[in-house]
Amino acid sequence: MVKNILKGIQAYAGTFKLINKLGLWKYFGIPMAISFLTAVLIGFSTWGLSDNLGSFISKIWFWEWGAETFRTISEFIGALIIIALGIILYRHIVMALSAPFMSPVSEKIEKHLFGENHSHRNTSNAEQLWRGIRINVRNLLMELLLTLPIILIGFIPVVGIISSVLLFLVQSYYAGFGNMDYTLERHYKYAESIEFVKRNRGLAIGNGMIFMLMLLIPVIGIILVLPLSVTAASTETLRVLENKKALQKKI
Repeated sequence: MVKNILKGIQAYAGTFKLINKLGLWKYFGIPMAISFLTAVLIGFSTWGLSDNLGSFISKIWFWEWGAETFRTISEFIGALIIIALGIILYRHIVMALSAPFMSPVSEKIEKHLFGENHSHRNTSNAEQLWRGIRINVRNLLMELLLTLPIILIGFIPVVGIISSVLLFLVQSYYAGFGNMDYTLERHYKYAESIEFVKRNRGLAIGNGMIFMLMLLIPVIGIILVLPLSVTAASTETLRVLENKKALQKKI
């Protein structure tokens, strides 16, 4: 799986060049606006909610001694939980709403890499949007089921370091999953796509790692994260699909 993670990361090399060569920037205008506005909305929401959650958690401590220390810890815990949930919601909202704009990008990359003689499912914008919503709601629920226990485990001494790594890997996997599905929706049905990503989880994690790291770059990262990550995911996913087709022909 480590080899596939590295492939997912290396796929980002040359993404700017490919986007410029194929004239793909025009497709990213609305998704970049969605990404920026969603980030601003969730950012302001998390700013206010973190204090409220911290105050709620601090009420668990009934004693006078250590109350101030526990309140400080509670505010930190509240902020961490809200930030983690905010990032998760941001990703899935943006990916779901961007589906109709990202599928044409993936298709143009496919034509560029493998020519006009490529077969795939024909889907409408409405179908692509519904597919994006369905996939991202499913992934959101799965990610929350994994994330909440990991956050709680993180407050156990020593184990907390491991939980941070696990949290990053889980978020990276589902970020990469969403980016890969813009290509998979033309080739596979819903359940088949889920199985494909499970078999190629290293690619999803590698792609998602850069996605998550880009979110740490103020403004620029939020604006460019979709164009670069979707282009990288498309090129690598298409190569896997093409290799699979070649093997089937030999058999």
